[in-house]
Amino acid sequence: MFTGLITDVGEVIGKSGGTFTLRTAYALRPEDAGISICCNGVCLTATSIKPLASGSEFSVDVSNETLAKSTLSEWATGSRVNLERSLKAGDELGGHIVSGHVDGVAKIVSITQDGASKRFLFEAPEHLSRYIAPKGSVALDGTSLTVNEVSENRFGVNLIPHSLTVTTWGGKTPGDLVNLEVDVFARYVARLMEFRI
Repeated sequence: MFTGLITDVGEVIGKSGGTFTLRTAYALRPEDAGISICCNGVCLTATSIKPLASGSEFSVDVSNETLAKSTLSEWATGSRVNLERSLKAGDELGGHIVSGHVDGVAKIVSITQDGASKRFLFEAPEHLSRYIAPKGSVALDGTSLTVNEVSENRFGVNLIPHSLTVTTWGGKTPGDLVNLEVDVFARYVARLMEFRI
């Protein structure tokens, strides 16, 4: 489980088939292999780790299912990636519960300045839009965000200057695709409603 609070921006430094290698500021050790790291919102297992003088490198294997349901198929050498290590018992839950199980891909429709912040308008796949509610939570590229407004399959969020600086969001442009995970509680409520008497 994760919180949607990005703690590092890593970089893809290698790709071979479905195996990607990323560089991070995390001081990971070889014996940490097997840990989960949320990469642009996708929970992946670090299969091998190489410590560096500053930070480390880790490799992940990405299945065809994940490549089909996310933006990871677009990763190339040099791609910047939002990273978060898994939640430990006792850690502060500052965002919302994020599983790292991406539901689909949303598209950035527009970005407008709003004071020091930026307003992003997204278009979600129709089958996921029913899980997105005003003032609810979504995870976009692994970032926990509050939904401002919803209209059919479009929704908006605000990103403050801090978030734009410490994540990959500062480099986004209209037309970019992002990984979308809807709120897990919204999914369960919708499922329960299917069985109401």
